[in-house]
This record gives sequence, structure tokens and C-alpha cells, in this order.
Amino acid sequence: MTQALAGIRVLELGNFIAGPLSGMLLADMGAEVIKIEPPKGGDMMRASPPLINGESLVFATINRNKRSIALDLKKPGSREVLLKLAATADVWLENYRPGVLQKLNLGPEDVKAVNPKICYISVSGYGQTGPYQRRAAVNLIIEAASGVLSVNGEPGEIPMRPGLQTADVFGAMFATYAVLTSLLGAARHGEGRVADVSLVEASIAAAMFETAEVLNMGTVPQPIGRMHRLTAPYTIFRTRDAKYVATGAPNNELLKKLLTALKIAQHLDDPRFATYSSRKIHETEITGLVAAEIEKMDIDPLEELLVGAGVPCSRVNDYAEVFNNPQAEARGLVQEIDHPKIGKQRVARNPVLFDHGGPSIVRPAPLLGEHTEAVLAQAGYGQAEIAALIDSGAAAT
Repeated sequence: MTQALAGIRVLELGNFIAGPLSGMLLADMGAEVIKIEPPKGGDMMRASPPLINGESLVFATINRNKRSIALDLKKPGSREVLLKLAATADVWLENYRPGVLQKLNLGPEDVKAVNPKICYISVSGYGQTGPYQRRAAVNLIIEAASGVLSVNGEPGEIPMRPGLQTADVFGAMFATYAVLTSLLGAARHGEGRVADVSLVEASIAAAMFETAEVLNMGTVPQPIGRMHRLTAPYTIFRTRDAKYVATGAPNNELLKKLLTALKIAQHLDDPRFATYSSRKIHETEITGLVAAEIEKMDIDPLEELLVGAGVPCSRVNDYAEVFNNPQAEARGLVQEIDHPKIGKQRVARNPVLFDHGGPSIVRPAPLLGEHTEAVLAQAGYGQAEIAALIDSGAAAT
């Protein structure tokens, strides 16, 4: 069955996570993604551990379904190759530091001169304008600059960074959103957009509660540890067998179910716990009552009890448990890829499921320059021309 993005060609000039993850999401949906990499080392993520037979598992995970062409953009002839590819592409997706591609005469104006309909998507730490545009920015720095770290961790302690690459992932999601929006605009109106996606601003956009508070109330959100900014009880509790469960009651009906299941329903009549606001004010008291009961139970019967009562809850799974449960098995969460060097590579599938023509994994992540000759031949270069580009160092295999 035809996939939604079949026939869309994407040129990805990406390093690390934000650009490549966006490219992977597009490739999963059927887009032809050609990854443009420097011949020496390629995407810097290729060196990231853990390695199997010299290949990075992380790189292989977020670069599946792509082809790789190695071009040295500082060598004569490589720019012309890239612009020739751009002439037949739908999307130009890059996450170089602002100004780098412009110096190589590969900025939006240069690319759109050969293809006005192309969607030119730039992803960077702080954006393409402003006094911070040239600052170096990696995930942790973005989390600091965007305010994310200021609300993470326990009050009064050094901020705790999230365990996931939040800034890069948020940026990749908004970059993909920009690509799809621009493609729709090009199809409807005949002109692709130039998009400027800032990782800092993507993280700020994800902070809905915090930005609403500071912009409208004038109060600066503070770290709240394991608690919720608006609701109580809503946190992580320790069980008798030293496991952890996440549960909470974000409305009155769920509070009734939670306290009834734990056999402390008599506290439903306490005026301190009658409303959202009063429960938040008396968070220590209501959370303490729940914690005292949960500490008497082991995780398995507790989870069964709460789920049966209709209370939202889950044990805190480690990543082995994430994949080793009936839900993951029933939905085919884990898939296998045959990688030429890694061998059998197990990955989590794309989280979107369509009724037909949905995302699929059709090829492993490419080796550096694996498809240089094939892509150049597809672009109309003859064997002699390809050999000359490789001999000059402009291209590599």
C-alpha cells in the first residue's frame, strides 16, 4: 500500500538528534530521505557509544530508512552536486549552526533559486536571528536556556536534568511539523516555506503550565520534585517491596475511586480535600494519607487493585519492563532490522499506526557514503563524472 509521504524527496543535512530524528520520522512515512554527510566521520552521532562492530547503535536507531551520500561541501564541485539534487527535492532539512550554509552559498535564497517550491527547514539551538544565534547549543544547554532545568528536581537542590533528550526531541517534532505544514502549503499554493525552528523555543512551547503562570500571573514557577504543578495527590509512591508506583487523582471522581480503593474513603468529607485548590494547598496532608496506605502493599496487588478501581496508575517500569509486557507484545512494539554490520538490530517501531500505508522500516541506517554512486547516477551523473567527483574528494563512498 502507498505510504502518505511516498514520492517526497528530502535532503537531510543533519547531525546528532534533532535534524536526523525529524528525517527518520519522514522516512518512516515513506519519504525518500537522502542524508548528506561529510566524508570524514560523517554525522558525528556515528561515533556515539554503544558500538557494535564499530557501528553506533544510537545512530542506527535514528537514521533508519535513509540513504547516505558523502560530500565535502568545501571542495569544488560538491555545491553543484547538492544544488542539482535540490532541484528535484521537496524538502531541505538542516541543523547546522546558523550562517554555516550561507557561507557555502547554500542558504535558503541559493537553494530556492534552483527550486522555488522546496521547503527549506532549519533547526538550530537559538534560531536563525537574534544575539544568541551563533551560540553553541547541545541538549543540556537548551534545557538550561529554556527554563526546563529550573523546574526539575527537588526544591532548594541543584536542578536535575531530565533522563531523556527532551530538547532535541521537541525540536525534531516541531521540525517535522514545519516540514509537513510547508509541504501542504507548497501543494496548495505552489511555494514552499523557509522555516526557522529553535530548540529553545520548542522546549518553551512544551512548558504550557509554566509559561501560562509566569506570563499571566507574574510568578516564577519553581521546582516541585515529584509533585504536579496543579493537582494533588499526583505523584510517585514507594511500595512495601521497594518498588514505585505513579498514581494520582486529577479530579473529584478519581479521588473518590483512589481513596475508596485504599479504604480511606472517610477523608472524602474533609473540607481540606473538597476542591482542586484546597487539595493543592493541603498537598502534604492528602499525599501523606495515600502514601501511608500504599506503603503497606506490594506493587503487584496494588497495581491490580488500582487498575480494577479505575484509578490511573502504573508501576515505574525500567526499560526492560517497558518492552516485556503484554501490551508491548500485543501491539508489536519491537521490530527487527538486518544491519550489514550490527546484524539483527531490535528497535521500537514508529508510534503512529495507520489503518493502511502506515510507517514501516524498509532499510537499516546507511553506512557512510553507502549510496553516493547510486544517488549521483540517479541525478544524471555519468560514471566518468562520478569517478571524477570521487577522485577530487568532492564526493566519497
